[in-house]
Amino acid sequence: MRLINNFEEKFVEDTWSKLSKKVASNISQSVVSLASFKGEERFFACTGIFIDFNGSTSRILTSASLVRTSGDEHKIVDNLKIQVYLPNKHLSVGTLQHYNLSYNIAVVSVKGHHCCRTAKFHNQMQIEPHMEVVAIGRIFETGKLMATSGIVTEKESNLDCKDLMISTCKITKAGIGGPLIDFGGNFVGMNFYGRKETHYLPKSTVLEWLRRFERYGFHIFF
Repeated sequence: MRLINNFEEKFVEDTWSKLSKKVASNISQSVVSLASFKGEERFFACTGIFIDFNGSTSRILTSASLVRTSGDEHKIVDNLKIQVYLPNKHLSVGTLQHYNLSYNIAVVSVKGHHCCRTAKFHNQMQIEPHMEVVAIGRIFETGKLMATSGIVTEKESNLDCKDLMISTCKITKAGIGGPLIDFGGNFVGMNFYGRKETHYLPKSTVLEWLRRFERYGFHIFF
């Protein structure tokens, strides 16, 4: 179902005070908000996180909902314009680089911006039931950062993607595509919105798709 209406709704709970100053500072420099436009009309808005950079080009992990059509879940909308609200409060043009609609994952590149911080992927941390986590989101219109805490659950997802896991963090639509982290700032997964619970794509699956994108190119559906 296409998520429409307001993408500016704040998280109900604000847990920035639970994060250390170092973690909060690093996250504030790595998390962005994105919006896609059909002409002058906004199509979708969500959150993303820098994953790497090459010279003055930085890449962002986010949700493929940014470009997915509402009538056909297996297609993207042609000729969408993507804008990225950067941590320095500047707007920049984004370019869709990779996507997979089955796993709702996308990579957007931004030229002319060298990111200061990226997602912390390479820690050997294991995801365990009842582990405390924090979901991060950024609102596109204002650039406001949001955080809400919860725990990882043992409950199985009833959605089509079998890799999805569930946390008790309560996010809004603005947090779609945003990172789920532990209290050390390590990347746990990428969040998706749900009215009753928050599904997330775990780090292991995200990393596997990033490797596939580099190996096979623009988009993959298997």
